[in-house]
Amino acid sequence: MPAPMTADPTRTTPPLPAVRLQRIGIVMMSAVGDAVHVMPLVHALKAHAPGCHITWVLQPGPASLVRGHPLVDDIILFDRGRGWRAFRDVRRELASRRFDVVLALQVYFKAGLVTAFTSSPVKLGFDRARARDLNSLFTTHAIAPHVGQHVQDQYFEFLDALGVPHDAAHGAPSWTLGPWNADERAWQREFLSQFTRPIAPIVVATSKAEKDWMPERWARVCHLLWDEFGLQPVLVGGRSPREVAAESVILREAPMAHSALGSGLRKLAAILDGAAVALSPDTGPLHLAVALRTPVIGLMGYTNPKRVGPYDFSRDLLVDAYGDAGEDYPLDMVYRHDRMTRITVDDVHGMLRRWAERYRADRLAALSAAR
Repeated sequence: MPAPMTADPTRTTPPLPAVRLQRIGIVMMSAVGDAVHVMPLVHALKAHAPGCHITWVLQPGPASLVRGHPLVDDIILFDRGRGWRAFRDVRRELASRRFDVVLALQVYFKAGLVTAFTSSPVKLGFDRARARDLNSLFTTHAIAPHVGQHVQDQYFEFLDALGVPHDAAHGAPSWTLGPWNADERAWQREFLSQFTRPIAPIVVATSKAEKDWMPERWARVCHLLWDEFGLQPVLVGGRSPREVAAESVILREAPMAHSALGSGLRKLAAILDGAAVALSPDTGPLHLAVALRTPVIGLMGYTNPKRVGPYDFSRDLLVDAYGDAGEDYPLDMVYRHDRMTRITVDDVHGMLRRWAERYRADRLAALSAAR
């Protein structure tokens, strides 16, 4: 089991000019998991400079999760579905804004272009070795070079460079995610009320087939959840062709499962928030469950769990098929193909037993108290 990654307090950062933390821009337009990992930075910045104004450029999917959050003052959408017009739209929105510092957390070329559209004396990005797609051309300053570590700790390096304290050293970053308003809470209560058992959401597929687990094995896990652990399997995710295909197989072989595919990201957060345990391959809902403090059994083989696995919670429930037995593999983000097939139903069964021993009582008590 990989140990939690923590920032190295002994390293140095190239000198920055005095930075006023009043108007802060964040460029991170990627997936849900990345948005989850940015939230502890937002917490730390607001705690350090309570009056700061945070503008975040991100895509519509994760924006639906972040929108309405009390610590995020301004959202600028980058809708990549609009092609080149997405860049035009973002540039127009950014033209009227001035920042004291911009955090360029995403290293792809499209993010570099968006960073170039921002007006700020300090555009802080990754060091040259870690910046891809010529991204360092679009920033004015870089964080210090550093060996590989968990992506969450990489983001904390930006806070370190700015002298902003954070709680990563204690292994418990601050997250607040989930259903935030009365209507969403009411929907959550109504959704949960249709079941006579605590729910166990299963994320049936991801954005990459190489990260998926086989639906036939998920179906067998559904039987275990129902028969041995007294839990209601609930299928969650979107309605992409692979997700719909997996849904068909699972419901055919495990008819006790309930499908909530296509519920939308905020309702997915509500489902995870009300779950006894979640099960997920490496995709955004896994990290969302960690942030919500819902125990989650993670299945990882294609991606390196030391880099992108559960950060500070549920690490003991991770099924790690990335490394070989006894392998002390590095922190590099090297993809390993055909590893997910190594994960057996018995592997997941063992983690469910561990969940029952270590988490079940406290989790069910917390869910009962929240009703």
